[in-house]
Amino acid sequence: MNLLEEYIEYWDWIAFFQKELLLFALFFFIIGSIDDLLVDFYWFWFRLNGKICTPTIETGEWAGKPLTGDAAIFIAAWNESAVIGDTIAHTLVAWPQERLRLCIGCYRNDPETIEAVMAASGGDRRLRLVIHDCMGPSTKADCLNRLYAALQADEERSGQLARMVVFHDAEDMVDPAALTLLDAGVTQADFVQLPVLALPQKDSRWLGSHYCEEFAESHAKAMTVRGALGAALPGAGVGCAIRRSALLAMAAERGPSGPFNAKALTEDYEMGVGLGRFQANSAFIRRRHRNGELVATRAYFPSRLDHIVKQKTRWLHGIAFQGWDRLGWRSGQAIKPVELWMRLRDRRGPLSALVLLAGYAVLALSAVLWGGSLMGKVEPLQISPLLQAILWVNLAAFLWRLVMRYAFTAREFGRAEGVRAILRVPIANIIAIMAGRRAVIAYIVSLFGGEAKWEKTPHFDHPARMTSGQSTADQHNLVMTDKPAAGRGSS
Repeated sequence: MNLLEEYIEYWDWIAFFQKELLLFALFFFIIGSIDDLLVDFYWFWFRLNGKICTPTIETGEWAGKPLTGDAAIFIAAWNESAVIGDTIAHTLVAWPQERLRLCIGCYRNDPETIEAVMAASGGDRRLRLVIHDCMGPSTKADCLNRLYAALQADEERSGQLARMVVFHDAEDMVDPAALTLLDAGVTQADFVQLPVLALPQKDSRWLGSHYCEEFAESHAKAMTVRGALGAALPGAGVGCAIRRSALLAMAAERGPSGPFNAKALTEDYEMGVGLGRFQANSAFIRRRHRNGELVATRAYFPSRLDHIVKQKTRWLHGIAFQGWDRLGWRSGQAIKPVELWMRLRDRRGPLSALVLLAGYAVLALSAVLWGGSLMGKVEPLQISPLLQAILWVNLAAFLWRLVMRYAFTAREFGRAEGVRAILRVPIANIIAIMAGRRAVIAYIVSLFGGEAKWEKTPHFDHPARMTSGQSTADQHNLVMTDKPAAGRGSS
């Protein structure tokens, strides 16, 4: 074969790979679009018949309302000295209930966090500092097991079981009405989840702020649809509560080590979804204050690319792979169609990353072939009428996704953030590809005996840390009211 023939064959191979990748990407884009559109259909349908709604509450009637039983708040903290003090100070003011026990789990080799916890307590007797007897960091699940052992010891001393256990992270800003809503929720359900709002970051408009649209849409649509369909709700790890009896059932199943699998990377997801095997029921609660703000847990998410990729790797590994291994496809003893669908949605992350990579590869190869066609080296790709129709359908589905992303983001953060949410789509896709690759590698390593690594992300900023001199209650009110009202609807 001479050089010219090799050159022609080179272009033919590029054209071949372009076509094959295009067909692969289009097929799975269609499958994903059908999946998303089905969720959209149910959301609109349940909104119309009133099964999904967001009632308004009077803040004064719910904030600080006495609890019907003891509530233990679990916060696992490793290397969180930068934010844990703000969380403690704000939580103790926002939730003044006497029957609250704020349990902070620290590690013996993390004196900075221990010191920050003690400094923020203000002598409040409701704070319980629990120091883990191992060197940190272990996993969050392991630290939660240590907190559970401390709760058991307290219950034995008092002779009274807590009514519920609430889970939060060290960087969270709680809502004043959240605790009483959770208290009311566990009257009807074994597991209750409130929305989470990832706040926009002025210093990280394109990286850290991309969490805004993900949580705004997921916790307004996907989670509400799951609840309305009767599927198990995955825990977000923050702003969620479990009835004490349900946690006792989990602990009895696992034995003396505690209710959580210490090797789990997403113990919150496993807790919420896994409760189905105990015939437990779940509820997702959405309420708004009279001023239109959502009752939700607010937090700043990671803003550095490496931290973001590590966090999303952990989520993908824990939900898609560990969830598959440990939870399977059943809810209790039966395979329920709705539950099967939702678990398929949960575990599609790595495949979605692969499909996105294929899509971007098609764009790159198309650019190369377009240049080759201008030079007369290769014929442009001939697209059949059927393929053209599929392309148009995918384009329409993509535009619809942008509309939905804009609407849910603008509802919570204003029109400007809604526009930025659309512009951040390529960035979010690239992050998903990077995290998907790392999650697959980490899972393969675990199959050959390697330990699943808990790559914890650091936190530096806290929503309650506003203008100096303000009380934490004033700080919360500022966050609640100092947001653009543009684009707010009735969702």
